[in-house]
Amino acid sequence: MIEGARRIGKSTTAEEFARNEYRDYLILDFALEPDDVKRLFTESLGNMASFFRQLFVLKGKTLPERESLIILDEIQMFPEARQAIRYLVKDGRYDYLETGSLIRIRKTSKQILIPSEEDRISMYPMDFEEFLWAQGDDITYPVIKEAFEQRKPLGAALHWKIMGRFREYLAAGGMPEAVQAFTDGKNYEQIDSVKQAILSLCEEDLKKYDEESHGKASLIFRKIPEMLSNCKSHYRLSRAAPNARYREYAKSVRLLAESMIVNECTGVTKPDTVPGAFADQSDFKLYMGDTGLLLTAMARYSDGETSMNDIYRAIISSHTRWNLGSVMENAVAQMLRSSGHRLYFHRFCCRPEESDQERPYELDFLTVRKKKYARSK
Repeated sequence: MIEGARRIGKSTTAEEFARNEYRDYLILDFALEPDDVKRLFTESLGNMASFFRQLFVLKGKTLPERESLIILDEIQMFPEARQAIRYLVKDGRYDYLETGSLIRIRKTSKQILIPSEEDRISMYPMDFEEFLWAQGDDITYPVIKEAFEQRKPLGAALHWKIMGRFREYLAAGGMPEAVQAFTDGKNYEQIDSVKQAILSLCEEDLKKYDEESHGKASLIFRKIPEMLSNCKSHYRLSRAAPNARYREYAKSVRLLAESMIVNECTGVTKPDTVPGAFADQSDFKLYMGDTGLLLTAMARYSDGETSMNDIYRAIISSHTRWNLGSVMENAVAQMLRSSGHRLYFHRFCCRPEESDQERPYELDFLTVRKKKYARSK
């Protein structure tokens, strides 16, 4: 199972994998498949030979056994096919690769038995290294990595050149269609049009699963740029809706996190090697899953106060007074999350040596890399 947000490149990646690694393959797109095909997964699994005979007649092709892959695309549209995986895998004639959006949302799978045979891979927007690859640049990132590992500076000229590329990445983002538009030489207005379309898809997806909560998840989503722009970046529900309480919005916050459209960062009351044990779910931040989409959302949800040209000008120019703190913070959250880290933050008070009073501080992100245990003597 490849899971991820919409337009992240799951289907393209699955087909490319099938084309390169198998003798032949078949795609079943459950956003488009007719009822005749769907019925096979609910009525014909008792006789696998009959199942495949009917499937190949309906699809107009056959596959060589043990040398072919069947791609179950957009499987969230037909959860019964996901449940059928246990029988298909046991049969052993073919390999299977599922792709799905909004898979983590409980509503998409609450009526089926999740197969234990399923291995899940999370897919995220392209990172900076992949963005450079798309431009045919496989030299820059190894230079950055080597300098980091050796703790050596790159030098001012090289540093500013690479930062210029990184700012381009922030502006375009990591959604494959937007990166392709950038690579093709499109201007930022055209790239933004691509991201606008992706944001619209995100909004439509949220509406499908947000009816029971009367649009609360959609409201929270639209307010993310505003929340990140304030100095603390904590998500304050009272700013999204008057008199809002976490217990009333908890399911909607969870829906957003499960959608993989956003990245949730949870506050912990104590920094520890098991941060989840000290998590305060009501104290949280929300970041856009893709920083490029954040920039587009900043203008889209600003009620005309911020123009897209102003935002792109501020990002691309290295001489600006515009505060890029929220954009950089979102980018760090995105990079940590795509590397497999859960996101946590911690607030604490400390008295500086030159002061008589304690001051509040915050660690924006906490992660556990290696658990170290003290040894008593």
